[in-house]
Amino acid sequence: MDKIPFYRENYPRPQFVRADWTDLNGPWGFAFDDTCSGEEKGWTHTPPGECTINVPFSYETPRSGIGDETAHPVVWYSRTLEVQPEAGTRVLLHLEGADYRTQAWLNGSYLGENRGGYHRCTLDLTAALSPSGEQQLVIRVEDAWDQAQPRGKQRWRPESWACWYVQTTGIWKSVWLERVPETYLARVDCVPDAAGRSVTFSPELNCSDPTGWALKIEIAYQGRPVCTACRPIPYNGCPIAVKIPEDISLWSPEEPNLYTVRYTLLRDGVPGDTVESYFGFRTVSIQGDRLLLNGKPLYLRMVLDQGYWPESGLTPPDEEALKRDINFTLRMGYNGARKHQKIEDERYLFWADVKGLLVWSEMAAAYQFTDRAVEAFTEEWTQVVRQNKNHPSIITWVPFNESWGVPEIGTNLVQQNFVNAIYHLTHALDGTRPVITNDGWEHTVSNIVTIHAYREDGAALARDLLENGEALLQNRYLYNDCNRKLFAEGYGYRGQPVVLSEYGGIALQGGTGWGYGTQAADEEAFLRRILSQNQVIAETPYLSGFCITQITDVQQEENGLTDPERRGKLSHQAEARLRESNCTVFQGRG
Repeated sequence: MDKIPFYRENYPRPQFVRADWTDLNGPWGFAFDDTCSGEEKGWTHTPPGECTINVPFSYETPRSGIGDETAHPVVWYSRTLEVQPEAGTRVLLHLEGADYRTQAWLNGSYLGENRGGYHRCTLDLTAALSPSGEQQLVIRVEDAWDQAQPRGKQRWRPESWACWYVQTTGIWKSVWLERVPETYLARVDCVPDAAGRSVTFSPELNCSDPTGWALKIEIAYQGRPVCTACRPIPYNGCPIAVKIPEDISLWSPEEPNLYTVRYTLLRDGVPGDTVESYFGFRTVSIQGDRLLLNGKPLYLRMVLDQGYWPESGLTPPDEEALKRDINFTLRMGYNGARKHQKIEDERYLFWADVKGLLVWSEMAAAYQFTDRAVEAFTEEWTQVVRQNKNHPSIITWVPFNESWGVPEIGTNLVQQNFVNAIYHLTHALDGTRPVITNDGWEHTVSNIVTIHAYREDGAALARDLLENGEALLQNRYLYNDCNRKLFAEGYGYRGQPVVLSEYGGIALQGGTGWGYGTQAADEEAFLRRILSQNQVIAETPYLSGFCITQITDVQQEENGLTDPERRGKLSHQAEARLRESNCTVFQGRG
């Protein structure tokens, strides 16, 4: 593709690309270990491989080839690799997502472990490689119905209920190998500064002491070289500022302009590791009660997107499925997606960058508040922010939703302190985006205030937003039939932007699942309810945007604009009316 010349289809990490990689998705040996005795039985060397699973689909899904929705505490994966050791290189194993505790062995040698289901895990295979080139890789993954671990919408009971769905156990994102030099770039943080017409790069090498290494940075725009810089790396994370010698092209939904960059490690002038990447010049800021993108008012028109598919659960069937969801979102007149309770496949963020879709990135929730939950959440959220913060499409971080995992945040000082600590930690990791501490209600410190209001029609929504708007912002109004206030005790409105980040959720008659309120009798009734609520939102002066629930039906929750197979529920004429409402009713808002 012309915007990203180094784009590779199905490459799992499209913002940090090397040429030498091997896709390990496909058939693997697989076994359940319900007695948790596999290690004692020697499975770290030769697991039984009772059946075959299609990685990266979890065993609960039909696409895995197994389709067993029963909870199993431990699962084992195995396969043979053909990988030759090469002097001066290392071989890395990447698991984009495996839920929850992952351990790995190569040829019986222990490689390490990772806890958390939503971020990338990288393990070094080099020391365990066999000289023969034939390698036996074994992966053990342990999961549980543990409400202290971040689990998002995964159920913790034998049956699904309400808006909690079939659990996801084990590998559920891509697995791949990468050959790198002995000393290589582990990551490069990139912070573009549109006002200063510069970019700050912060490289980290895989060694503790990068003395003697330098980083060559080559920036291009639309295939045309822009500038080159070369700087020494005195320590990991050292900021390297590069000035752009010409007018810059900003990234926005209307013009998602991207710059490409090639990083090359140098030692004594000799090139080593080379990585291809990209970035976008854009700023997200707040001025009073308004959101700004690149210094201009931004009105958010978003759709809630949970990223489930009927045959593959949380795992996208393929890259095209991600593109189709983004294309549908844009075609319906929305400019953003709230990725709900899931850290999506990074290829989604790539296509959002390329196509100009704004993204709210929301963490998967835990459902208990304990010391263990605090530790698990903090560790994984840190990994998530560091992994994805270079994507220009992400404009907001959302670590918490609806007091899940902090059920007493409204009055409990300890839980408030935890949420506030995550707010400040997120800003320390990334100072370029707003942070929402508790989406929906009971906010503490928060850059944006958000409201969840599921009402039958526009008149009911108007009572929340217009008739009681002042009381709502002054924390004197209970809304959404949940006896919740907008702010936690001790906190109040400080003039921030306000977004209606959940509304709608309407189901059509004839389904077996549920939606919010009564089912709409037909397409016309379905559309009339959405349009009436859109009109109220447009008339609410303090709102800076909205997010409708939701893009697709998900399992028993049938309140999407499409069914789970992405078949639209509305006729072309009705879709056109909804698109017109999204694009014209809110014109001039910001």
